[in-house]
Amino acid sequence: MRHPEFGYPRMTDWLRDQGHCVNHKRVARLMQRMGLQAITPGPHTSKPAPGHKVYPYLLRGVEIERVNQAWGTDITYIPMQHGFMYLSAVIDWYSRYVLSWELSNSLENIFCIAALKRALEQATPEIFNTDQGSQFTSEAFTGILLDKQVALSMDGRGRALDNVFIERFWWTLKYEDVYPTAYSDGHALYRGLDAYFRYYNCERKHSALDKQTPAEVFMRGSVKKEDHKEL
Repeated sequence: MRHPEFGYPRMTDWLRDQGHCVNHKRVARLMQRMGLQAITPGPHTSKPAPGHKVYPYLLRGVEIERVNQAWGTDITYIPMQHGFMYLSAVIDWYSRYVLSWELSNSLENIFCIAALKRALEQATPEIFNTDQGSQFTSEAFTGILLDKQVALSMDGRGRALDNVFIERFWWTLKYEDVYPTAYSDGHALYRGLDAYFRYYNCERKHSALDKQTPAEVFMRGSVKKEDHKEL
């Protein structure tokens, strides 16, 4: 967990530096048996489903200027001592505020829907962006947004930059919390993530936000929007 970027070649070099006489084939075989792998490419969390409707990407070249203009969601894997847990989060693109998150030990779409519903209890976005994974193209997921007249946007296949804000957030989360902590089980992971999300939203200042926290920017922007509606 201290070196999540190590695949079997770099792990072989490291072990040799420690005085162990091993070859790369043995290291690769043992890492596979132990379920160890480098952080990239990682398990595939988004797989398309034949027959599900895919919506076009709406945010190419669009300048994000306000809170609730665009939200994004994604799934990432969290490596554990034995296997993986899966994390879904909804983030406001403008403020980088994490509106909601849910953990699961499977890739069924239930936890993604739960995260979406919790986020929508706080506000409603103009555009909601996802990838083309089956969790997000299912009618159970898209129907919730369509009922609220939210425009659906989906990344182009293989274009991680189409959802760049949440991709950057995953990197921050893993390197600041998940990898240094090396959670032992799902209960510890949940408690740790709960504390980290509170810290990230309410204490961690962003240079891109003029040294403000995501919560400060999101709350201020939401209040201005409500005031404008009343006028």
